[in-house]
Amino acid sequence: MRIITRTVLILSFVSLFADIASEMLYPIIPVYLKEIGFSIVGIGVLEGFVNFTAGISKGYFGKLSDERGVRLPFIKLGYLLSALSKPLIGFFTSAFWIFSVRTMDRLGKGVRVAAKDALLSQEATKATKARVFGFNRSLDTAGATIGPAIALVFLLFYPGEYKTLFYIAFVPGLISVLFLFFLKEKKQPVSTLEKGNFFSFFKYWKIATPEYKNLVSGLLLFALFNSSDIFLLLATEEAIQKESFILFGKPFDSKTITIAAYVFYNLVFALSCYPLGVLADKLGYKKVFLAGLVLFACVYAGFAFDPSMIGIFILFFIYGIYAAATDGVTKAWITNIAHNKNTATAIGFYTSCQSICTLLASTIAGLVWYNFGSTSTFIATSGIAIIAFIYLLLKVKADPS
Repeated sequence: MRIITRTVLILSFVSLFADIASEMLYPIIPVYLKEIGFSIVGIGVLEGFVNFTAGISKGYFGKLSDERGVRLPFIKLGYLLSALSKPLIGFFTSAFWIFSVRTMDRLGKGVRVAAKDALLSQEATKATKARVFGFNRSLDTAGATIGPAIALVFLLFYPGEYKTLFYIAFVPGLISVLFLFFLKEKKQPVSTLEKGNFFSFFKYWKIATPEYKNLVSGLLLFALFNSSDIFLLLATEEAIQKESFILFGKPFDSKTITIAAYVFYNLVFALSCYPLGVLADKLGYKKVFLAGLVLFACVYAGFAFDPSMIGIFILFFIYGIYAAATDGVTKAWITNIAHNKNTATAIGFYTSCQSICTLLASTIAGLVWYNFGSTSTFIATSGIAIIAFIYLLLKVKADPS
């Protein structure tokens, strides 16, 4: 049986171009925000808020997708919103405008993600889901490698021209939307949950299996202290901001090296997703995911002690392996223990709760960093990862597939 179907392939190319657009901007956004007057706390609140918006809407739109038995309308609208937001961020510098445009971008993700993951799940069997999600994530993350690389080269020749990058990012975003018109779908069985208001997806918890509840509880404990990757980028810039390097006659300052480290992380992530998906399908999701948590704890502990430039690249290499061992595996794991008619709702419920935790995590991280320094932030996060590891080890069954 063919594992990577036509639908999986097209959705993966959609993810590729959408992430080229998004990740072209992601590593420069904290730098840009600092330049236009945002504090560390402000950045933490902003990133937490926009991720919360994406997450809470995932639950609603996931349930709506299950109710209507269709996925593509939500996927198309979501990618379109995100594509349109890219050039808009450079129009004005007011806090209200930045919050609005970043919210629009993340709302697009909220509209599409649960429906897209449900469609990917429909294209796989229980024995191949980690590979399918891993393949999709590998192309998604390839975009997250190409995007910052484009930004890196552009800023090398045009330092500080951030607004121009916002306009350039619209092109791959638009291409991702156009790819979706090559997809077709069959209507699926409708949700078994009753219709309700915006928050009615929370009712899924009542009918969820014990396996789902135990797994999601552990994942949310981890998410409550897993703040935005922006803090790793800020720590990277701080650690090497006094160093400078020359290549091809051009100076590489701390901002450039920060982007390079992020490109390297995403390259490792992209190359590792599918192999670790294969491994998870063979060995079980739990073993691979828990190994990833250990790597995460090591990375955050490493960032707590002001690593050198070489140390930073080693830590980002390990961080890429962690991400590959957990991202696609989590989605495969959840969809395998969810009710078939409520797949998007199950994913949406988890990601909505995850984003509430992310809002708290990013805000807390910003406040701790501001008051006690980055070391305290990273040590605390590393410690919680170990606690989550112990919980999942003891409470979740070894192999849900």
